[in-house]
Amino acid sequence: MPFDSNMASLAPWLGIALALATTGAHAAKLDHAPYGTTKDGKQVEIYTLTNDHGVVVKFLSYGGIITEINAPDRQGQVADIVLGFRTLEEYETNSAKVYFGALIGRYANRIGQARFTLEGQEYKLAANNGPNSLHGGNVGFDKQVWQVEPLRMSDGVGATLSLTSPNGQEGFPGTLTVRATYTLTNDNALRITYEAQTDKDTVLNLTNHSYFNLAGNGSGTVEDQILTINADRFTPTDATLIPTGELTPVAGTPMDFRTATPIGARLRSSFQALVYAHGYDHNWVLNKPSPGALSFAARAYEPRSGRVLDCYTTEPGVQVYTSNFLDGSLVGSAGRTYRQTDAFTLETQHFPDSPNKPQFPTTELKAGQTFRSETVFRFATDSPFPQVNP
Repeated sequence: MPFDSNMASLAPWLGIALALATTGAHAAKLDHAPYGTTKDGKQVEIYTLTNDHGVVVKFLSYGGIITEINAPDRQGQVADIVLGFRTLEEYETNSAKVYFGALIGRYANRIGQARFTLEGQEYKLAANNGPNSLHGGNVGFDKQVWQVEPLRMSDGVGATLSLTSPNGQEGFPGTLTVRATYTLTNDNALRITYEAQTDKDTVLNLTNHSYFNLAGNGSGTVEDQILTINADRFTPTDATLIPTGELTPVAGTPMDFRTATPIGARLRSSFQALVYAHGYDHNWVLNKPSPGALSFAARAYEPRSGRVLDCYTTEPGVQVYTSNFLDGSLVGSAGRTYRQTDAFTLETQHFPDSPNKPQFPTTELKAGQTFRSETVFRFATDSPFPQVNP
């Protein structure tokens, strides 16, 4: 199913055209403040990006964690639309359970049997998700303190986070230098760009793990929020959520979001993929005009507030996760417990277990090469609002 690049073909299901804020009541700025100290004594700061329209993104130097995204509804009322915690201690304690808002690496998603072979050598990783390695192992990029440098630009505000991962960290080969840049533009988009180099051939898969709820953090289930995914195929998995290697058509299955569909409409189907994952926790194979092109991946829409989230990426896949393992044991930054289906993710990525699936797009990064990737989250509403209300 083709998608028009200017997204006009998707507007009819919203009823009216999308609109962005046009007020100039706010000045774009970057602020930072102390946030706390890690258990091993490292200082952590919180950074606040504010664009000309008063849209706000907050993130930590710890894990690059996006703690808040404050965006207006159709009336201009602002709400935080991502899940998070109140304190650094909660992020440190619970990161391995939920990865709220974090930068994920070296390898986002799962590697089967916690091992892979590269150039004839086998590398063994931490098995931190049953028999598999998940999101970089026990001490992935989400649990490290990044260096942060502000960016000056004419169309918004941003910052670059940098990190060096030594050879052998979590079992991965090569000393890897990574830069992730968060840019909040004045047309209400959060642009995330990644760059990396290695001194030894390695594998790499980077993403951001924000949990979205367009009705607002702590507002309850996202099952009525409407999702579109620009994908004709997905990667089915075994019971441990490792891809079988097939690229299966979504047509006629609960995995078909090529037309706008409520997230919960088929969530409790007996379809095997949903049974294995206890909901949606799957990689969709994005329809791309060409490999590596920045193109439309997904759209989410919340009818009550009118908030819209569009996602574009250079990556070949997107993992949608309906927070299946939130069980009410965690209290979030809104002071409410988080439960299953209280959020969804749009983890733009290469496919899970690609190092063990030569038929998948490669995740190998050669020594001396530069890895580059870009994802854009654009915030809008289904009708104009006069201004952003504090």
